[in-house]
Amino acid sequence: MQVIESPQEMQSWAIRMRGKGKLLALVPTMGALHEGHLSLIDAARQRADLTVVSIFVNPTQFGPNEDYGKYPRQLEADIAACEAHGADIVFAPKREEIFPADYSTYVNEEFVSKHLCGLTRPGHFRGVTTVVTILFNLCRPDVAIFGQKDAQQAAILKKMARDLFMPVEIVAAPIVREESGLALSSRNRYLEPSRLAEAAKIQQALKAGQDLVKGGSTSVDRVKAEVTHLLAQSRLIRIIYIEIVDRETMHPVREITPGKSLLAVAVWLEETRLIDNVEL
Repeated sequence: MQVIESPQEMQSWAIRMRGKGKLLALVPTMGALHEGHLSLIDAARQRADLTVVSIFVNPTQFGPNEDYGKYPRQLEADIAACEAHGADIVFAPKREEIFPADYSTYVNEEFVSKHLCGLTRPGHFRGVTTVVTILFNLCRPDVAIFGQKDAQQAAILKKMARDLFMPVEIVAAPIVREESGLALSSRNRYLEPSRLAEAAKIQQALKAGQDLVKGGSTSVDRVKAEVTHLLAQSRLIRIIYIEIVDRETMHPVREITPGKSLLAVAVWLEETRLIDNVEL
């Protein structure tokens, strides 16, 4: 496995490999890798000849009062994990190589990003679409693997790729969970062990909503009320949003259509922001 820091070297390698007829997969990450990320690497290797994992804590997707400064960074451990899972390249550029002081170009998706985290984290998705566009230009992937935990992000990137005729397939791989049901996230390490059980209540509430739909309910209000009721029982959880949306557009729906709807939540657990979702 090779570690590349230079954007120019990364692009040259990708162009060279594509010239040899190799299929390339990209797994974009911000590091602090966990089993969820590693499952994305495994999925990428099934779909391509060569797998690139990018590790870059993207400053443009953090708001002014968010956790960019304290976001966990463990590059050496991440490189070892990538090698153990068969990645071919780790692309780990420096911040100033991607966003120099005079950087001024951004990519903005304006429809799928309107609701959910787009409402509650202004500018976040502009940062995501911009850095992913840069990574696509440098790594030249045929396929890029993202996690379904960030369902809105994956939907936005699919729309971006379609709108801009980007020759890359966007795949959303299944959520990996703790035994408790808590979705794996790099931000989980902010939580004290005693808080992890509290965090597991998020998935329990989502499953209760999912079970209502499996039982025949198509009422948005009923499902949202049940999830709200269960989350409100925790004194440590503050609800940011609970929404039922169309899986592709990420816009709220008036009635649940099984197989096409998504139940998504975002909460604060003390000072840690957590998101999760289930398909309905």
